[in-house]
Amino acid sequence: MFNLFKKDHSPRPIFAALGTDMHCHLIPAVDDGSKCMEESIECLRTMKEVGYSRVIVTPHFQYPRFQNDEDDIVRRYRELQEATEASGIGIELAGIGGEYRIDSGFEKRLDEPRFLRVSGNYVLVEFSLHQPMMGADELIFKLQMKGYEVILAHPERYPYLNIDGQRMEQMLNQDVKLQCNLLSLGGFYGEEARRRAFEMIDRGWVTFLGTDTHNTLYAQALADLSRNRKVERLLEKHQFNNKEL
Repeated sequence: MFNLFKKDHSPRPIFAALGTDMHCHLIPAVDDGSKCMEESIECLRTMKEVGYSRVIVTPHFQYPRFQNDEDDIVRRYRELQEATEASGIGIELAGIGGEYRIDSGFEKRLDEPRFLRVSGNYVLVEFSLHQPMMGADELIFKLQMKGYEVILAHPERYPYLNIDGQRMEQMLNQDVKLQCNLLSLGGFYGEEARRRAFEMIDRGWVTFLGTDTHNTLYAQALADLSRNRKVERLLEKHQFNNKEL
């Protein structure tokens, strides 16, 4: 009789509404994400359980911390693809992009663009979490002038990016797409990031949602979030472009 009232803690496939995750760090041992193939496979298994059918991986490119080479990343991605297929999870590794930090090394990349794109001409970029880089808007413009469409990762996590401020207005006018982290909606990064993420979505600014999964801790938080009724209602109310990727 007691079991009738036992709470169900199993993941729920609510993120099938998105279909594709377009921001995660599951190529083993290339950045601050997954450390080994086994961890990557475990994360992908959880992502399948919460409803994802496709995953695009986006390792960090950040100077000088993560000086990744695109050719090496592609090779490692293919190894992850093979391991994922062999695992029988039933989730598709659907592409490889990069999460490019706009930093002192970014402008050099613009001279010989080799950007790994999330899909089509979409390039995922990020700012420092601590302070904006001088001239970041101009670098984004230069990237756009080379024919790329720019997605800004997790704008809700930049405390200096005022929602009603001039910088935010300029980015929106510049047609920079915004991608919020799903885990922000559950308070994974703190209350302020949670509040800002919901507000940006309610204002209709957010084009994509990403998991930003790094390891099994993130994957467990994603499983917990799949039981969040408020997030489920948000997915029913708002449309995002993940399935178009």
